[in-house]
Amino acid sequence: MPGPAPVPHGRRSLRPLAGVLGATAVSVTGTRVSAIALPWFVLVTTGSATQTGLVAFCEMTPYVLVKALTGPLVDRLGPRTVSWTTDALSATAAGLLPLLHSLGLLPFWLLLVLVAVVGAARGPGDLAKEVMIPEAAESARVPLERATGLSGVVERLASTLGPALGGSLVALTSPLTGVVVNAASFAFGSLVIALVLPRGMGRSVPDDRAPEDEPAPGYWKSLGEGFTFLRGEPLLLTIIVMVGITNMLEAGFSTVLIPVWARESGAGPAAIGLISSASGVAAVCGSLIAAAVAHRLRRRLVFFTGFLLAGAPKFIALASGAPMAVVVAVFAVGGFGGGFLNPILGAVSFERVPRRLLGRVRALGDSLAWAGIPLGGLLAGAAVASAGLVPVLLVAGGTYFLTTNLAGLRPEWREMDRPTAPLAAED
Repeated sequence: MPGPAPVPHGRRSLRPLAGVLGATAVSVTGTRVSAIALPWFVLVTTGSATQTGLVAFCEMTPYVLVKALTGPLVDRLGPRTVSWTTDALSATAAGLLPLLHSLGLLPFWLLLVLVAVVGAARGPGDLAKEVMIPEAAESARVPLERATGLSGVVERLASTLGPALGGSLVALTSPLTGVVVNAASFAFGSLVIALVLPRGMGRSVPDDRAPEDEPAPGYWKSLGEGFTFLRGEPLLLTIIVMVGITNMLEAGFSTVLIPVWARESGAGPAAIGLISSASGVAAVCGSLIAAAVAHRLRRRLVFFTGFLLAGAPKFIALASGAPMAVVVAVFAVGGFGGGFLNPILGAVSFERVPRRLLGRVRALGDSLAWAGIPLGGLLAGAAVASAGLVPVLLVAGGTYFLTTNLAGLRPEWREMDRPTAPLAAED
């Protein structure tokens, strides 16, 4: 099993790690609030599950495409600069949604445009925060597994508070209040990155193998280097394909199937916040355990057990019409299992990718893994409109189960537990 990456000598500073985690916390919280508020706004104003899925499609398609193409720019400009500027753009676009609606100037097509701008800016912003984690871990002198585990804790905690806050805001005020909170969170996250992180944070790592007088490679050559490296990593490619399918299913589940279930069952938006919070609290507990002991665990066993708990059962719980107490319990168990996934995935990725290629490879890998997300909401909306909620939940849950279990039979997964030399600091 890979051990923790070596910690550099020198003065320890927790400031970069705290800054990255803090900015991630406010950004994810606002995004999760909006993930409940915006679909509910579209659903109650249009009554259309298809249009609700279209909004998710218009946000996530630019997210995936722009994130895939901005890896070389993140490596060249530095993730700190990319993070605070894109968060500021997201705040502006998100803030225009409630403003224009209050003035009666928000037709559906313009809503789709603004949502697309938010998605396009959020993609490179999220990537930049991910890329800064290894350097922040080195500065704080903590093992990489622990840093990715802490990042998972922060993300899960924000994902718990966000839906609870979003459901409460929708129930007590209006859906667009949640969008206002999202805009404010982007603005605050931008300030955290710009003011808290050191100016030199995240500058690109030079390639010592190139002569000093040789110009830096162009954009397309830099992007090609990322493709070439990723193509030679069977484990990373297998992970990307599997996670891509489950991400598509999760997107349709969260943006369409859960809101439709809440409306048809009479549970309402508060129930969305309740089950999401139960899942999130349990996920925080799982992530805390992963942060403490992940470097001692058999990664492959924990990884697939986590997916077994986090995947199909929640689809079945909603399809069966189970009592709310049972639904909450299923979501809590699934959240606990899911809490172990991202720390393991993050550590494996950071260990296997050289630092100078990190932005490009993470951008391409994340974008491929997220490629199905724009279609998730769109397909789920169309499927519910034609076949009804329960059949779609059962088919999606079965697909989730087969994907994660069949993928685990491939030989590449043995490398997850195999000792490998840490590559994060290589040039």
